[in-house]
Amino acid sequence: MDRIRIVGGNELHGVIPISGAKNAALPLMIASLLTDDTLTLENVPHLADVEQLIRILGNHGADISVNGRRERQGESYARTVHFTSRNIVSTTAPYELVSKMRASFWVIGPLLAREGRARVSLPGGCAIGTRPVDLFIEGLTALGASIEIDGGYVNATAPAGGLIGGRYTFPKVSVGATHVLMMAATLANGTTVLGNAAREPEVVDLAKCLNAMGAKISGQGTSTITIEGVRSLSGARHRVLPDRIETGTYAMAVAMAGGDVILEDTEASLLDTALEAIRRAGAEISDTNNGIRIVRNGAGIRPVDIVTDPFPGFPTDLQAQFMGLMTRSSGVSHITETIFENRFMHVQELARLGAKISLSGQTAKVEGVSRLKGAPVMATDLRASVSLVIAGLAAEGETMVSRVYNLDRGFERLEEKLTRCGAHVERVSD
Repeated sequence: MDRIRIVGGNELHGVIPISGAKNAALPLMIASLLTDDTLTLENVPHLADVEQLIRILGNHGADISVNGRRERQGESYARTVHFTSRNIVSTTAPYELVSKMRASFWVIGPLLAREGRARVSLPGGCAIGTRPVDLFIEGLTALGASIEIDGGYVNATAPAGGLIGGRYTFPKVSVGATHVLMMAATLANGTTVLGNAAREPEVVDLAKCLNAMGAKISGQGTSTITIEGVRSLSGARHRVLPDRIETGTYAMAVAMAGGDVILEDTEASLLDTALEAIRRAGAEISDTNNGIRIVRNGAGIRPVDIVTDPFPGFPTDLQAQFMGLMTRSSGVSHITETIFENRFMHVQELARLGAKISLSGQTAKVEGVSRLKGAPVMATDLRASVSLVIAGLAAEGETMVSRVYNLDRGFERLEEKLTRCGAHVERVSD
């Protein structure tokens, strides 16, 4: 079992290339099931979740080929992946595959739209909340699907003539359900209107790709998305947008450790709210020709209160990292989590490093301390794992993070990128 070893105390200086966004790549890959032509995706990150989804798509009959090239900036890879789902050989997504990653449940939309039926296991993934599938079921039902849950599987059937355009307003914002309904509606008969839809950049990226495939989608990036159904979709070539969560994570790492780093191949507009919080904490942030520059030299870390919210609010996927940063602030900060009800599992692990954090409901009170001390810690979920790395960069001595398979699900070659900027971070295999 691999672990990550960090020896704190080094500032970060250099360039970190930002990978393609995992949260954009996954729905884009699933969209390949909507057409029998080839969908080519550029800038696909090499992550455990991506590899798992490749296996799942292969189970449905997708033919997948991967090309990789070494990036000039560092040791990461930007991959071009070709997906051809000429024949859907199975409309069942089995438990042994879907249980390992929640996003794999999203195949239900394309399978139902193209084949008229789908049998998909109830999902798995990080244990950070219940995250039920009721919004998916309600939304697909609004498009005319008949759905029942039996034996741990969601069995969905479209009407004889295919899904029917309809109107559905999400009772709460859901990125995953917005992805699924938008994909399903592209092949529905008539027009679909989605109200209170997610506005995240990853939703906009999926709509851009679907439109390149021949879909007729408008309103993406707003809370109302309109989809005019078409008879079929074609292939396309699309570049996955930069990973805003990775961008924010490395920005917080620089703010924590100090230094001067260029985050390359990314865009500040993808995470304005998070970058503003990092500025208020004391880092200097500026745009470059091809990315963002983060500087913190000498000044301490100021306390900042944040509340997670759907885009354009502060991302829940950066909450743990920001808490790691606040453990070394010069005062008291409050972090309120509004998206997932069980996303403070990293608190006890940060406490092992000397952090002083108390919980009251969905709010964490973080009292900054003058020093953290390295200790063995355990990654509890994907994003929490990297919060421990951030804390370890500023801790005295050695921090050893176990269960880093969680980290590998969402961060491409993290230890290599940090090491190239002067951090003492290495992967240790037992």
